[in-house]
Amino acid sequence: MADEEEAELSEKQKKEIAKWFLLNSPPGEIQFVAKDVKAVLNDDVLYEEAASEAFPLYNKSHLISLEMPGRIGDVIVTSFGQLNETEFIDPRTAQVAIVNHIKQVCTEVRPALDEELPSAYVEEFRCALDAEMLKYVDEAYPKGICSVYCGNGKDVEGPGSDFELVVVISAARHSPQNFCNGSWRSVWNIEFKDELQMLELSGKLQVGAHYFEEGNVQLDAKHECKDTTIFQSSEDSAIAIGNIIRQHETEYLSSLEESYSNLPDTTFKDLRRKLPVTRTLFPWQNTLQFSLTRDITKELGIGK
Repeated sequence: MADEEEAELSEKQKKEIAKWFLLNSPPGEIQFVAKDVKAVLNDDVLYEEAASEAFPLYNKSHLISLEMPGRIGDVIVTSFGQLNETEFIDPRTAQVAIVNHIKQVCTEVRPALDEELPSAYVEEFRCALDAEMLKYVDEAYPKGICSVYCGNGKDVEGPGSDFELVVVISAARHSPQNFCNGSWRSVWNIEFKDELQMLELSGKLQVGAHYFEEGNVQLDAKHECKDTTIFQSSEDSAIAIGNIIRQHETEYLSSLEESYSNLPDTTFKDLRRKLPVTRTLFPWQNTLQFSLTRDITKELGIGK
């Protein structure tokens, strides 16, 4: 039994453990975790294998944004804009960013091909919604980034067919020198249903935070919501969608603030025993019934 417990981990097991640590790194901290994982593995080949698999998944799940060369804008690393393993499109600038996942940098860009872009009809709705979301994100999220992608039906040429747009919002605040990092991620799928003349929205919101000053506290909160509105012109649809997203995200943030402001009075109290193991409250008003109290009183001459 002892020999089995002390058996050396296989290379596959080591790689999977390394990947787990990398994938579960708090927002903005994967490079710090990677440095420690590499030191613990002490095997460059094994580390490169784990990192090459973990970093792309982490980058896409955390919706990291990278500055494109020439300061033409930022690209969000997301599956909705992914063309291949290293290429991600930025619909606003119609540029394709080539990304180094492990270094988390955009190394170069190229113009998007016509077949990589939506039709003029879909682009009209996408541009209108993009402009509306830019205004919202600038107001609501410091250093926030947003992008609007065509999820389905990018070749739709006009009314009569359905298509889907996807709004991706990513905001991060990294302050490791102050022992805290955090991120906001939200993805909104908007289905434009032509026959029903309806827009169906489904949102997935996620907040992550890590405080590690003299401790280690993490937050990973998720929320999903749905809503509908009527199919209108591109500009009117964009305004309606923007108002819905603003409402749901504001309500969720308010609920988070309220729940965490009540932590001391609710959750933290529930972590403690309401009664001691004797199932009776401690009689602070009559402590003399306990022998230890009587002994101390006698020795110190209290009450004489």
